[in-house]
Amino acid sequence: MTEVRHKQIRFWSGVAFLLAVITGLIVGGVKIQEYLQDAQRAPVQVVDFSGDFSHVNVTRLERLIRQSQPGSFFALDVNEVYKLVEAQPWVYRASVRKQWPNTLKIYLVEQQPVAQWNDDFLLNPYGETFNASADDLGLPKLFGPGGSEKTALEGYNAMQSLLATTAMPIAEMSLSERFAWQIQLENGIELNLGRQEFIDRLQRFIDVYPLLAKQPKAVKYVDLRYDTGLAVGWQEAEDEKS
Repeated sequence: MTEVRHKQIRFWSGVAFLLAVITGLIVGGVKIQEYLQDAQRAPVQVVDFSGDFSHVNVTRLERLIRQSQPGSFFALDVNEVYKLVEAQPWVYRASVRKQWPNTLKIYLVEQQPVAQWNDDFLLNPYGETFNASADDLGLPKLFGPGGSEKTALEGYNAMQSLLATTAMPIAEMSLSERFAWQIQLENGIELNLGRQEFIDRLQRFIDVYPLLAKQPKAVKYVDLRYDTGLAVGWQEAEDEKS
């Protein structure tokens, strides 16, 4: 009986010990979780922005990050911060990572605006639209049907390259539903280039412009939608005064 009782005592002692261990692990886990969630014990003290940017308001962005992730360094969700940062209008790409013990490091690649699109959006060099304001940048204005952003930008770049040596940059360009090209130069001259061979037609204008510039009246528009030749509209005296 004594041996049986000793076995029972050892068994229940083992059970009690196991329960104590399990209880300790549970309590310890809860305490650790509470500690990790406690922003005062492990706060994100530094949000470090890097990269080449001038339009991104990092002060405002840091405030948004702290409002959306008010917990501790350990509880902060890097993926959520990444989504928030890349949703900002002027951010093209971003990377986000934690750095022990209290820093959130964010690298930003800023959007590079090259043109205004339909008076609603900006275009980056890849023909992608983004919703931001750049009225003070003096960007050219491009217009066209939805989905034609890349085509319009490629056409603009090709024509602008051709005009680079003429001191007549493009101020505004329109691409119609039928993909006919019209441009207005910064000197006010309007060019109707039509749908086909618009680069060759623009070169024709460049070749003949020195002769047009010698005329007593200033050029108002030039219609180049002809296989050969062109049609010229001249400014009247009232137009020149205005």
